[in-house]
Amino acid sequence: MSTLDASTDPPPANVGAHTLDDIRAFIRRFCIFPSPAAYDAVTLWAAHTHLIDAFESTPRLAFLSPEPGSGKTRALEILELLVPNPMLAVNATPAALFRSVADPALRRTVLFDEIDTIFGPKAKDNEELRGLLNAGHRRSGVAYRCVGEGTNQAVVAFPAYAAVAMGGLGNLPDTILTRSVIIHMRRRAPGEQIEPYRERRHGREGRKIGTACADWAKTVADALADAWPEMPEGITDRPADVWEPLLAIADAAGGTWPDRARAACLELARQGVQRGVSLGIRLLADLRFIFDGARALFTEDILTALWDLENAPWSDLRGRPLDARGLARLLDQYEVAPTKVKINGKALMGYRADDLADPWARYLPAPAAPAGSPEPPEPAEPGRSEAPTWVPETFGVPEPGALETEPRPDSGHLMCPRCGQPMDPALTTAGMLAHPGCLTAQVPATGAGVPEPGASPEPFPPALTCEVPEVPEVPDFSDGTQGPPAAASAA
Repeated sequence: MSTLDASTDPPPANVGAHTLDDIRAFIRRFCIFPSPAAYDAVTLWAAHTHLIDAFESTPRLAFLSPEPGSGKTRALEILELLVPNPMLAVNATPAALFRSVADPALRRTVLFDEIDTIFGPKAKDNEELRGLLNAGHRRSGVAYRCVGEGTNQAVVAFPAYAAVAMGGLGNLPDTILTRSVIIHMRRRAPGEQIEPYRERRHGREGRKIGTACADWAKTVADALADAWPEMPEGITDRPADVWEPLLAIADAAGGTWPDRARAACLELARQGVQRGVSLGIRLLADLRFIFDGARALFTEDILTALWDLENAPWSDLRGRPLDARGLARLLDQYEVAPTKVKINGKALMGYRADDLADPWARYLPAPAAPAGSPEPPEPAEPGRSEAPTWVPETFGVPEPGALETEPRPDSGHLMCPRCGQPMDPALTTAGMLAHPGCLTAQVPATGAGVPEPGASPEPFPPALTCEVPEVPEVPDFSDGTQGPPAAASAA
C-alpha cells in the first residue's frame, strides 16, 4: 500500500473542497433547510466569514420563517461554532453593535437572532441599526456618531464592515433583503430527522472544522483578493455583489463546488425575486400578463382583470379592491399615466402598451419563449420609398390623445393610400398604414395627385386627385389585439 493510500488526509489540491464538504455535512446533521441549494449557500457563507478581508463586500445571511420553531436559532448556534469571533446577539442595541464591529483586528461575526423585534411591524423605527447593517455590507462602510460627555462631543467614524447572519419571523426591510442570501425556514415535517444537538458534545467538533476552514482560508486569501468569478446568466447588479464572494470561494475550493455554487445562486436569487418583489413590480408583471399583446385597454377592463387574478392582492388591497386612483398612483412612480384611448370606436380613459413598454423592459425579466418555438426571423430591410413629399388631405388622422386599435389588413393586400405604391411587409407588420416618408410629408397649398406606378415623383397637375384603393374587409377583433392571425403568421 502506498503512503498516499495509507493517509487519511485529502490530497492538497482537494483541501478546499473537502473543507467545504465537512462544513456542509456538519450543518446537515443538525439543521433542516428547504433545499440542497440552501445547504450549499450556508456552507459558502460560513467559509466566507474567514475571508471577508479579501473582498469588497460581504453578503448578509437571513433565516426567515412564518412561524417560530422552524430552526432559525439552531442554524445560528451551529454557525457560531464555524465562524471567527462570533457574537450571538439578541435584541442588541446599536451602540453595542457599533463598538463590537468597529475593531478591524477582531473582526466580529454578528449572529443576530430575533431580528423581527428590531424590524417587525410592532417594533419602533430602528434607523440607526438598519443603517449599520446596510453600511457594513461594504468594506468602505462607516457609521458616524458623536462620542463624549456633555458639550465635549467629537464625531467618530465607526467601521461597520462585518459579516452578519440574522434569524427572525416574517420579513425584513427591502434594503437588507437585497443584500442578503435568504433561507426560508420551515418547521420539520414528520419524516425529516436530524441529530439532537448538544453543545458539550458537538461544540468541540464544530470548532475544529471552523479552525480547519480558517487554516485553508489563509492559503487562498491572496489569490481571492484578485478573483473575479464568472456570474451565472442573469445575475447582475446587487445579486452579483451578494454572490461574488461565495462564487469566488467555490472556485478556489474546486471539485464540484463551482457548479453547485452557481446552481444555488440561480435558485436562491430567483426565489428572492419572486418572494421579495414590491407591490409596484407585481402590478407591472400582472399588467403585462393582462395586456397579452393588446395595444391599449380601458381602465375599467384592467381593474376587472386584476381583481379576477388568483393569488393576487388586487381584489383585497388593505381591505378594499384596487380602484382607478390607486392604479394611477402605483403606475405614476414608473412615469406611466392614464390617457384617453379609443378601442372599437369607443373612447375612454385607459393605458397604452407603448407607455408601459419601458417599465416592463426595465423592471421585469424578458418573457420566456414557448417551449419548442422556432427562432424569430430576422426583420426585413425597410424599403426605400420614392413617394412625393406631400400628403393628400383626404387621408384620415386619429383623434389627438386617442389610440385606434382596430385590426390592420393583411400586409399582402395593403397599398400605401398616399402614394399608391405597395407597402413593405416589415412596415405593415409593425402596424403602419403608409410609408414613413408619406406620413411626414407636407400637403401643398394647391393640392396634388397620385403618380402612376414607376413615374417620377414630380408635382402633378391640380386636377388629379388622390384615390385610396379599396381595402378588403377584415374581421373585427374586439379584444384590442394588434392584428389578425394572418399578420402574425407573416411576421
